[in-house]
Amino acid sequence: MQSTVPAATAAEATSGRFTRSAAGAFARRARWARRAPLLPALIFLITVTQLPFVATLVISFMRWNAMEPNDRGFAGLANYREVFTDAQLRDSVLTTVVLTASVVIASLLIGLGVALLLDRAFHGRAIVRTMMIAPFLVVPVAAALLFKHGVYNPSYGLLNGAVTGVWHLFGAHNPPQPAWIDLHPKIMVEAELVWQWTPFMMLILLAGLQSRDGEVQQAARVDGAGPWQMFRHITLPHLRPYLELSALLCSIFILQNFDAVFTITSGGLGTANLPYTIYETFFSAHDYGLASAEGVVVVAGTIAVATFALRVVSSLLREETGR
Repeated sequence: MQSTVPAATAAEATSGRFTRSAAGAFARRARWARRAPLLPALIFLITVTQLPFVATLVISFMRWNAMEPNDRGFAGLANYREVFTDAQLRDSVLTTVVLTASVVIASLLIGLGVALLLDRAFHGRAIVRTMMIAPFLVVPVAAALLFKHGVYNPSYGLLNGAVTGVWHLFGAHNPPQPAWIDLHPKIMVEAELVWQWTPFMMLILLAGLQSRDGEVQQAARVDGAGPWQMFRHITLPHLRPYLELSALLCSIFILQNFDAVFTITSGGLGTANLPYTIYETFFSAHDYGLASAEGVVVVAGTIAVATFALRVVSSLLREETGR
C-alpha cells in the first residue's frame, strides 16, 4: 500500500503539469487569434509611418544637398543647430508659434460663444448647428482658395464688397479697394483658419455643455444665482477639461498647417511657418538633411502637444466613468 501513494502523487503532478501546459497553449492561441486580424493593419501602419520617420531621423544627421552631390556624409547635430540658429528658420518657428496661439485662442473663444448660444432651445436649432459645422467639413485647400479669391480679392471679393456697401451708405462714391492680403497677410491667414476650426471647438464644447448636471443648475437658480455667476462658478469649471482638450487637439493640427499658408500667401510677407519652410528647404533648396531636421522638430513639438492631449482625454474619461 505504501508503494502506491508516491506513484499516484507523481501521476497527479504529471497530469497537472500537462493540464497547465495545455491551458497555457490554448490561451496563447486565443490571444493570437484575437490579434491576427490586426496584424495587416499594424504592418501597414509601421511601413507607412514609422519606417519613413526612421529614415527621416537618419537623414537629419546627414549632410545631404542635391545641389552638391559630392559633399555628402555624416553631419552630426549641425542641421539641428542650423534650425535653431538660422535667422530665417527662427522667424518661421516664431511665426508657427504665433499662428498656432492666435488661431487656437480666437477659435476657442468664438467656439465657446457659439456653443453657449446653440445650447439654448430655439426653433430651427438643428439647422443652425448643421450650418455651423459646415466650414469644418470643407477641404482645407478649397477653404483657402475660397478666402483668397472669394473673400480677400480686392476687385470682386466679399470683404471689399461689404466695405464698399458701408461706404455707399455714408455717401462715398469711390471707396478704397484695399488688397487685404498685402496689407495684413498674417491676419488673413489666421482669419481663414479661425473660420475653419471654430466649428471643431464648438462641437467639443457643446458636448461638454450638454453633459452638465441639470439638478446642479436648478439648485443654483433656486439659490438666486444669476447667469454670469452660473457661468463662472458652474459652467466654466465643468468645461475646463473640454476647453483643454479642444485647444490641444486644435494646436496639433495648426502646428502642421501647410494648406492655408501655401495657398493664400505662398509663404511670403512673413507668413512662412515651419511646415512651409520644410517644403521650401526640400523642394527649392534641395537640402534633404536640413529639411529632415526641421521635420523632426515639428514632429517632436506635435508629440509633446499630443501627449498633453492624451492625458486630458484620459482624465476626462476617468471623470465621466466615475459619475
